[in-house]
Amino acid sequence: MMHSFTRLTVFLCGLWAVTLLYGEMVAYWAAFWTCSWPQPRLSSSFPMTDHYVTVAVLADPQLMDRTSHGLPPKSLLLEAAQFYTDLYMRRSFHSSILPFKPDLIVFLGDQFDGGPFLSDEEWQESLNRFKHIFSLNEKGRDLAIPIYYLSGNHDIGYAGFHSQYPKVISHYEKEFGARNYQISVGKINFIVVDAQTLDGPKQGKETSLSWDFIKNISNDAPLNPKVLLTHIPLYRPNDTPCGSHRSSSVINQRISYAGTDHGISYQNYLSEETSNHLLDLIRPTLVLSGHDHDQCTVIHSTPSGTVTEHTVGTISWQQGNLYPSFMLLSARSASSNSTNSEGAVSTNLCFLPMQTHIYIWYLTQFVITLVLIIMWPTNGLGLSDKCMSYIRAMKNNLMSTSKEKDEEENCEYEMVWDADGSMHLVKKARTTVSTPKSDTGFTGRRKVVSRPTAKKHLQEAEASVSVDLSWESKPEDTAKVQRPSKSKVRTVVQRLFRLRLLVIVAAVNVPLYMMLLFKDWIDR
Repeated sequence: MMHSFTRLTVFLCGLWAVTLLYGEMVAYWAAFWTCSWPQPRLSSSFPMTDHYVTVAVLADPQLMDRTSHGLPPKSLLLEAAQFYTDLYMRRSFHSSILPFKPDLIVFLGDQFDGGPFLSDEEWQESLNRFKHIFSLNEKGRDLAIPIYYLSGNHDIGYAGFHSQYPKVISHYEKEFGARNYQISVGKINFIVVDAQTLDGPKQGKETSLSWDFIKNISNDAPLNPKVLLTHIPLYRPNDTPCGSHRSSSVINQRISYAGTDHGISYQNYLSEETSNHLLDLIRPTLVLSGHDHDQCTVIHSTPSGTVTEHTVGTISWQQGNLYPSFMLLSARSASSNSTNSEGAVSTNLCFLPMQTHIYIWYLTQFVITLVLIIMWPTNGLGLSDKCMSYIRAMKNNLMSTSKEKDEEENCEYEMVWDADGSMHLVKKARTTVSTPKSDTGFTGRRKVVSRPTAKKHLQEAEASVSVDLSWESKPEDTAKVQRPSKSKVRTVVQRLFRLRLLVIVAAVNVPLYMMLLFKDWIDR
């Protein structure tokens, strides 16, 4: 029995160790192993010798805070949710994204969740968490890989919010820089716009600044292909398909206004008029957006052709997307001799570990562990005993077969002729000497004789004893009827007592789990 439970305990310890190593470490490596930088589209004007600048694109980290799910500030539940969400993004960043060694990183907005509604202390706390998750506090990290940011609606709100709380814009620009700007990556110009202000009041300060920037960009000579970066996606008709990478249902347009001439308080997409105006002025070869939290690819028609827009899913597992993702982008470098926009930019969508599925796996395995410990047979599954009994049966069959052959070889046969003159071999019957049984026996020198009368008395005595025993066994039978309930209770107690095996499994694997947690949380 002890050997059976020992084997079970060792098996469960090993199974949990493998499960934790995969769920807490190997799954993030797998995201790196299963993705790669996009391959350029070949054309006659695009030689394979061209060099590329690599860009990692991330969207909507949206760090959880007291505004996320209505949880009380500083509550244990909120602290736990923040820790596991932050840890997931930190692991993804270090184990799945940084190993690609991108030349620069772009965040498509919504760094925070309740940015406009946080106090100064809470906003600074969220900023410190953001820097810790993405290693901005580590010496040389932000200098080695340039990082660029877009403003999102959860960072600064919409145009209808700015007139009431102008401080949110100064907060954002102090830490993350300008909201409208242009950067050159190789031979590609990335145009970053503050999409939250584009559909605001036409005479509004922030709206005017954003459109003035866009008009200045449109007046520049189109030397290099342009990529438009906007947090809010461009307009698309309702129920527009998003492609095979989307896991949730399509979100249609929804616009809310703060009041007359106060601008928009919420929108899923830019308005149709604003989207068309953006495409006409900037004339991008590619559009990248966030905000939707799920992956979506849409083709926009313009007078000069078609433009592809990729909406990148959130990098967080707590923002409604079971399949978090990021995008790898290759842009033609400045050393390239090609001037054609074809093949200038290539993209590849990469998926991160499915954290919700991993936790469901943990829970399922915990239930299976409990069932195995409680219901495991005392003698194990008996596979070894069944194998041994099968081997013994085979051995006995072989021995009996060989014995029969030996008997046949040692038998004597005689020849017998029938009336027709045919001869037959008949096995001779063996003569056995039987020893006559006697009722007499000797004990020492005295002769003992068993008489019929003695047998009769003996039988009567046995009968009387059996009658007495049967009469006395009635109370015992009554007791036996009551025993099953006690035996069931004893069995249940014994099975519950087996839970000490769960303590052993936990004692082995909880330290391993804690080590895997904090090795990724501590600054490197």
